[in-house]
Amino acid sequence: MSSTAPTRTTSKTLIITAIAVAIGALVAWAAGANGYSIGAVPAVLIAAGAAFAVQWVAFIPSWLLRSERFYDLVGGSTYLVISLALLFGNADRGPAAIVVAALVAVWSVRLALFLFARVRATGGDGRFDEITTRPLRLLQTWTMQGLWVSVTASAAWVVIADPSGRGVDAWLIAGAAIWLLGFGIETTADEQKRAFRRRGGDGFITSGVWAASRHPNYFGEILVWIGVGVAAVPSLHGWAWVALVSPLFVALLLTRVSGVPLLERRAEQRWGERADYRGYVDRTPILVPFIGRRGRWARGGAAS
Repeated sequence: MSSTAPTRTTSKTLIITAIAVAIGALVAWAAGANGYSIGAVPAVLIAAGAAFAVQWVAFIPSWLLRSERFYDLVGGSTYLVISLALLFGNADRGPAAIVVAALVAVWSVRLALFLFARVRATGGDGRFDEITTRPLRLLQTWTMQGLWVSVTASAAWVVIADPSGRGVDAWLIAGAAIWLLGFGIETTADEQKRAFRRRGGDGFITSGVWAASRHPNYFGEILVWIGVGVAAVPSLHGWAWVALVSPLFVALLLTRVSGVPLLERRAEQRWGERADYRGYVDRTPILVPFIGRRGRWARGGAAS
C-alpha cells in the first residue's frame, strides 16, 4: 500500500497539471479565433502559452530555493507583460484595445505589489510550507497560476487582440465604470486591512468596507473582471464568446476554491467561539455588500 500511494499521488498531480494546460489552451484558442494571428496561430493562444511558460521558468528557482515569495509577483507581472506584448503586437489596435490593456496593467501591478509586500511582511505564505518540498506538487501550483492568468485575462485579451481598430463605445464605457467601482472597492479593502494590521490589530476587521462585507476585496475583484467582460462584448464573435468564462472563473475561484472558503474556515477556527465574531458574522454579508447572504459560510454553499 505504501509503495503505490506515492505513484497514485504523482499520477494525480500530472493529470491535474495536464488538464489545466488543456483548459487554458482551449479557452485561449476560442477567445483568439477572431483576433490577429502570428503566422497561422492566434495571438491569444500564443499569449496563453507564454503565460504557462513564464510560470514553468519561475518554478525552477522556486524549487531550488524552496521559496514561494515571488509567486504573486510573477503572476501579476505575467498579466502585465503579456497583455502589453499582445497590445503592441496588434498593428491594427484601436482605442478600446489600449483602454482595456491599461485596465489590466493597473490592476495587475497594484495586486502584485500588494501581495508581494504582504508576503515579505509576514515572512511567507503558509499554504506553501508543504508544497515547496514536493517538486511535482509545486510545479502543479505554478501551472495553476498559468491557468488563472490565461482564463482570467481571456476576455481582456480578446479586446487587446481585436484587429478591427475598435474605438470607444457604450460597452467600453460601461465596462470601465464597473471596473473602476470594483478596483476602488478592492483597493480600499486591502488598504484598510493593511492599516488595521499596522495599528496592531490581530483580530478581525469590522470597520470601513469590511462592515458591509466580510470579503469586500474579493467582491471588488469579481467586479473588476465583470467590467472587463462587459467591455469585451463588441469584440466577441463566434467562439470568442467563450471568453466570458473569465468573470465566472474568477467568481468560482474566489467563492468556491481558494478565497472565501479558505478564509471562512480559518476565521471559524480562530474566532468562532467569540461572541463579537459571531455577531459580526450574523450581521455582515459574506460577499455582496449590504444585501448578500449573512451568517456562517457552509461548505458547499454559495457565498453571496
